[in-house]
Amino acid sequence: MFNGEWKAANAGFGEFTDYAIMKTYLEIKVPISFDAPWFCELRKALKDIPVYWQNGYYHITMAFLDETKNLPNVEAIMHKYLDNARAVSITFDKLDVFSTWSGLFIFHLTATRIPEVFQSLVNDIRNEITLTGSKIQSEFRLHVTLGRLSEPKADVDDIGFLIDEIDFPPLSLTLNEVEYREFRGRSIYKKYLK
Repeated sequence: MFNGEWKAANAGFGEFTDYAIMKTYLEIKVPISFDAPWFCELRKALKDIPVYWQNGYYHITMAFLDETKNLPNVEAIMHKYLDNARAVSITFDKLDVFSTWSGLFIFHLTATRIPEVFQSLVNDIRNEITLTGSKIQSEFRLHVTLGRLSEPKADVDDIGFLIDEIDFPPLSLTLNEVEYREFRGRSIYKKYLK
């Protein structure tokens, strides 16, 4: 039975509590182009590796909630911290790759210096979300996913060597669009920062 059906079938029989486990995430959009020269050079350098390149929808995940509890309180946290937040400028100066616990390789764009104001905002939001009983299992790692590789025989050091050969000029970008949404679902909160 879907939540809405449960509510309708049990109207008037006490307060409804949503027991479904919902995954949600907060992201800030990163305005880069698939056709940027450095991105074309990266894809060319790795043309013999079966990377699934992401074409659009570039972002930094500020928080991924593996279990979202008390959605109204989590949404209130977004309003508290983001309604009056300012846009942030980040200088992306490194192309890199890391492997996940599942063996997936993530090709990404990152910054060697994270602005303190942005790191504090991320930390404050994440800390307050955990007070709602929601679960955030992954640590914050500033990166913009460019591509993924699920090749168990790949060596991250060999791939890293190829990436290091790319001529990547530092890229300073202003990030001003945040969105909190269900994982693979609807938008819950969206804001353009000042």
